[in-house]
Amino acid sequence: MASPVFSAWQITVRSVNGLLFNNLTFTINKDENWALVGESGSGKSALLQTIAGNFNVTGGEVRYHFFEDYLQQHPGNPEHLTHHKLVAIVEAKHHFKNLSNTGDFYYQQRYNSMDSEDALTVAEYLHTIKPAPQPNLYWHFDKIIATLKLDGLSHKQLIKLSNGETKRLRIAAALLKNPALLLMDSPLTGLDVQTRQEFNNIIKEITASGISIVMATSPYEIPDAITNIAELKNGAIIDTYSKADFKPELVSPKADDVIDKNELRSLLNDHDAVEYHQIISMSKVHVKYSHNVILDDIDWQVNPGDRWALLGHNGAGKSTLLSLINGDNPQAYSNNIILFDKKRGTGESIWDIKKKIGFVSPELHQYFPTDNSCLQVIESGYYDTLGLFRPSSKEKAEIALRWMKALEIDKYAHVLLKNIPASAQRLCLLARALIKNPPLLIFDEPCQGMDTHQQQHFKNLVDTICSLSKVTLIYVTHYQHEIPESVDKVLKLEKGKSS
Repeated sequence: MASPVFSAWQITVRSVNGLLFNNLTFTINKDENWALVGESGSGKSALLQTIAGNFNVTGGEVRYHFFEDYLQQHPGNPEHLTHHKLVAIVEAKHHFKNLSNTGDFYYQQRYNSMDSEDALTVAEYLHTIKPAPQPNLYWHFDKIIATLKLDGLSHKQLIKLSNGETKRLRIAAALLKNPALLLMDSPLTGLDVQTRQEFNNIIKEITASGISIVMATSPYEIPDAITNIAELKNGAIIDTYSKADFKPELVSPKADDVIDKNELRSLLNDHDAVEYHQIISMSKVHVKYSHNVILDDIDWQVNPGDRWALLGHNGAGKSTLLSLINGDNPQAYSNNIILFDKKRGTGESIWDIKKKIGFVSPELHQYFPTDNSCLQVIESGYYDTLGLFRPSSKEKAEIALRWMKALEIDKYAHVLLKNIPASAQRLCLLARALIKNPPLLIFDEPCQGMDTHQQQHFKNLVDTICSLSKVTLIYVTHYQHEIPESVDKVLKLEKGKSS
């Protein structure tokens, strides 16, 4: 008979926003490692949070069998531990605090030298993690640094890490706890090709060390060490598979994607476009922090109507390059950069630049305030503010709703951003980037966390927008299949240099 690690029997689960699960049964046995798959909003993240003990279970029974085993092995429980100490969760967003632990990071902090110092280094942060008392800790500091390849980042402030570097650090922090149960929400998003390949072997070593894993992931990215798959839909587990019997197409959407070209044409032609000779011109651009060179003599010309892919490994300098364009990095003033026919530092304000750019990135998603409704978030794109801080305009709100319909998220119009799935949050920010019809769109890993249908729909939407307009596009991704067909130019960064 199988020995359980965790079991939930006919449980009812509620959050502040209502019912999440009703009559849910789910068991993890020893030597089992589970992948959770399903469309956006199906309940994958909610199930991870339920297993972690972060939601209110109002009916049924939940048992943490691994903790019962721990108490038998450590009679008396001198540390007064609860099962939470033996569970580690890597969520979709991080919750890093500043150095004084008095506040959260903010969006532009990484580019401001004084404020970016108000952050722990990677090594300092990892030394704050305390594992449960155990006689033999397999995952110790030196092993984790080597396994996750963090040695070159040890003295780097948390705020200065790239999206992929941050993901590796958070997995490292979870492993330092030496948990019995490791929960991961889309752990591969933001990782470059090489790191994703290495991640497969890391997962094998984690499971071999005795840790049970449950991860929410794409059906196309299931590590070899996973033994079982659960498919969720509308807050219920509708099917389970052994790894040997599972095929991604079993859970992939089969419906044809439809784009309303007439509606898009109307949205794109709601005002007259300004003509520019140069969108971006960079000559010998050089950026460094202390002694660390981030960008090294970059030359780049982007002309009106160009469609570029910006590629490179985690930490290659992509986000820093984009920050120079988007007005977020003060080092733009010390470099030879022309944006929209004007040299940086010749009198234009940051807001003059931002109103010409539609921008979305993992960092913007991480730090965007979530207490506005989705409709308000999208309307704020007219003003380039992180949220709507003025009375809503009926005309602008109507256009915002039309963009929501184009992106298939209109059902969330009057819901707070924080109360919708992460993938829908990202689609809201994409609508926010599109709403003012800017001459330049910068999409930095826009499809992170989206399900297969959402990815394909967004890709088709971008291609349609490019076919109907003269918009200039810069598209960043670690996945070749996500690049729109309209992209025909590539800039690749390698350790801060163009190649």
